[in-house]
Amino acid sequence: MQVLVRDNNVEQALRVLKKKLQREGVFREMKARQAFEKPSEKRAREKAEAIRRSRKLARKQAQREGLLPAPKKKIVARGGAR
Repeated sequence: MQVLVRDNNVEQALRVLKKKLQREGVFREMKARQAFEKPSEKRAREKAEAIRRSRKLARKQAQREGLLPAPKKKIVARGGAR
C-alpha cells in the first residue's frame, strides 16, 4: 500500500492511509486476531456476515428495479481556504 505525501503534509497522508487500511479491513482483522475465536463463534459470525451481504445485495437489486426508493444523496461540501 502506498500513500503520497504532498507539500510535507504528513497529517493528511496519515488520514489517507487510515482510510485505505479501514477500507481493506486491516483494523477488523487485527482486532479479530488479538484473541482466539471459538469455531462456533466463527461460524456464527460468518453466517451473520453472509446474511448481511445477501440482504444488501437484495436491497440494491430492489432499488435498481424500482421497488424501493433510492437512498438519499449525501451532500458533501468540498473546498476551503488555502
